[in-house]
Amino acid sequence: MMLKDRVLLVSNVSRFAGHGLSRVAVAEGARVLAHDPGFADAEKRRAYEAAFPGTVALAEQQDDALVDEAIQAAGRIDALVNNDASPARRATLADASMDDYRAAFEAMAVRPLALTQKVAPLMQRQRGGRIVFVSSAAPLRGIAHYTLYVSARAATLGLVTSLAKELGRDGITVNAVGSNYVENPDYFPPSLTSNPDAMRKMTAQIPLGRLGTPAELAATICFLCSDGAGFITGHTLAHAGGWA
Repeated sequence: MMLKDRVLLVSNVSRFAGHGLSRVAVAEGARVLAHDPGFADAEKRRAYEAAFPGTVALAEQQDDALVDEAIQAAGRIDALVNNDASPARRATLADASMDDYRAAFEAMAVRPLALTQKVAPLMQRQRGGRIVFVSSAAPLRGIAHYTLYVSARAATLGLVTSLAKELGRDGITVNAVGSNYVENPDYFPPSLTSNPDAMRKMTAQIPLGRLGTPAELAATICFLCSDGAGFITGHTLAHAGGWA
């Protein structure tokens, strides 16, 4: 198994790649410590652990307390998966809202960096670890009228290249998955994928001619958390069916 006995801390598991990652990582032998804003509620924690056996739903929401709870639960963190999402709002330059812009950066660049700042010292003491940002392929190509979203995602990719250089001597790899056209509850939900006309338009832009699956995205993230990716760092791996 690719992640046998590894401990993964995954943020925002109810969103984006979270559910698929919980299933695949556990199947690959990992213990998944799951954060989600909803897990402040004990009933929601119990429901998640029942739905995804092998996961531990963490109650804490503040970064310091969350990391402390993770260490209490498993003794260490081998990999941090920053699984962050924010609406891809369509707006021309003339209509762009600076409040929306700040919110996009807060959700997709500030929050994951803040959590990484708390986890990295633990990995430095362990002399090793994996940090993965679940991001977007959009900055690799650009998308007209989605400047707010694309530039916030680009900031994440900048974090990857710089943090990889800063943390590499400690045996910590830092990478991103540049996802697009993958079924997930935030960007390609069932309400969209069940629309034949919308699907024809979307898949016409994808060289592989289909959407990716949550399991495929999760497997890519798991690879970057595994020993097999031990000599890969500072890299954004496009996961977009050839679109990028």
